Amino acid sequence: MRQSTTTFVLDSPGPGLSEFTASLRGWLDEIAATEGLLTLQVQHTSASLVVQENADPQVQADLEAFFRRLVPPGDPLFEHRAEGPDDMPAHVRSALTSTTLSLPVREGRLALGTWQGVYLFEHRDRPHRRRIVAHFLGD
Repeated sequence: MRQSTTTFVLDSPGPGLSEFTASLRGWLDEIAATEGLLTLQVQHTSASLVVQENADPQVQADLEAFFRRLVPPGDPLFEHRAEGPDDMPAHVRSALTSTTLSLPVREGRLALGTWQGVYLFEHRDRPHRRRIVAHFLGD
């Protein structure tokens, strides 16, 4: 059994989902992963990671619209506004989703379903540079 780690740096365009499945596949090929577990962690408290449909881009737009309605920027409920009116809503959205993912790797490939992709879910209203740590454990 072996371990490999790397850090992916993604520039989000602003709120919404940015797929990076191809980058993960490329790295697994690079390290010649065969069987094991890939763990991902986004190192930020205002973005998250999700596995979601990658066939119809309307799915990603609808998810962003839903979360924007559920936790809107500028909600008077929140006192924390250190970085603007989208700051605390971004933290809540991150808490409602996930900052880590664990994905099986089988026969050198991510064990994702046919229409699944791995996404960074940006919760802030402007572009950000996000760091995602990847750890592979297996053969």
